[in-house]
Amino acid sequence: MSVAHGAVAAPPLAQTRRASAPWGFAEVFVISQTALPALLYLPGTQPFRLPIRVSAFAISLAAFGWWFIENKSRDRASRAQSWIVAIMGLLLVMMFHPLTASMVGGFAHIAVYFAVMAPLFWAPMFVDSPERLARLLWILLICCGVNSLVGVLQVYDPGRWMPKEFSRFITENADMGLGPVTYIGAHGERLVRPPGLFDTPGAVAGPGMSAGLLGLVFATSAVALWKRGLSLALALCGFAAIYLSQVRISLVIVAVMLAVYGSVTFRQRRFARVTQFGLLAGGTVVGAFLLALTLGGPSIQERVMTLFASDPISVYHNARGVQLDITFRDLLYQYPFGAGLARWGMAAAYFQRTNLDSPPLWAEIQFTSWMIDGGILLMVLYIGVIVVTTLAQWRLATWQGNSRLATCAAVVMSANLGVAALIFTFTPFNTQIGIQYWFLAGALHGVASRYGIEGA
Repeated sequence: MSVAHGAVAAPPLAQTRRASAPWGFAEVFVISQTALPALLYLPGTQPFRLPIRVSAFAISLAAFGWWFIENKSRDRASRAQSWIVAIMGLLLVMMFHPLTASMVGGFAHIAVYFAVMAPLFWAPMFVDSPERLARLLWILLICCGVNSLVGVLQVYDPGRWMPKEFSRFITENADMGLGPVTYIGAHGERLVRPPGLFDTPGAVAGPGMSAGLLGLVFATSAVALWKRGLSLALALCGFAAIYLSQVRISLVIVAVMLAVYGSVTFRQRRFARVTQFGLLAGGTVVGAFLLALTLGGPSIQERVMTLFASDPISVYHNARGVQLDITFRDLLYQYPFGAGLARWGMAAAYFQRTNLDSPPLWAEIQFTSWMIDGGILLMVLYIGVIVVTTLAQWRLATWQGNSRLATCAAVVMSANLGVAALIFTFTPFNTQIGIQYWFLAGALHGVASRYGIEGA
């Protein structure tokens, strides 16, 4: 990201003080990304799982349509948008791959990809000041923090807080028992990994990462004392939820997110804030661990210690490294230009397969999904757009034209790098956490464009 010729150091005061501006679609959208999936927490909603899951993606597509029709001014396009156009063009070509499972499934697969990336186009229309972006981050903290709190309560009192119905993952594997998604608690009881406000065991780990980072950021920010206290409490819940979910990679990634934010803040020469952030982060991580031990018992400590049982490469290989091996050892040579669409994920599960020559494939990490959906070219394009977006956010975070904007950029960059790191263990850019990534990137670009800064 570079400062365009003639860029101003800051817009007029009336344009920047938006903290008291009325709520709009952006705020509703952030809440919807937690509220819609939370409907599955309610009894009797499993028959409606598909439309509920689709609704969280459909709202992003609807917002893009709104932007396309109503945005007359057309904000300055970010550099990442051209990469996304190339990605979508490649996926449209893959629709006609001879091994695409079905045209309907292929269309649904493309729709998921675009719903995840679409906020980069429409979010700038709704976010026009650092204050507005800060408010969105605060709302995101509340949503993720409440989600994490529910996850902690699900271990404390599962009879009251655990959802009555789980996703199809549980029901279809009932004959195998619940061993893979349970552990022995502090009092010898068998506990299901908390889902939070969702219906999949362990799903609270994702919101826990966001709550941990954002909670510490706001706890060390110049906000009201009660907001600092609440932020710290939500951060504690976020870290505790990660421990209790036993999703080890979330612990590693949230540590990376904290380190990135601390490093960028140090680069901004805010040494007092870095010190306060580091001390508070250390205390909160330890405090959350002790809380998790009290609720979850020795199983929590045993799970955490497996991260140190061997060198990091060996630990990763035993967890998800096999999928990486399969991707570059087998799929790269079998399907260098992709294996067709709707071969894995939601599209393969929910839409009928009409091409009998294309049986479903399994993808646990993003590299595998990219290789299946578009081959090495899709992988290069998507990694490229992530790199371009990250570099743009780094330049904004180190821009000295507006300290509030730089602070927001540091937070967005830290949160988004955490999502990007998940490509080694998960498929974030085909899920709602990918929507969060591109929404924050688009929102940050919307603010930057008001300052005459090019990029995303």
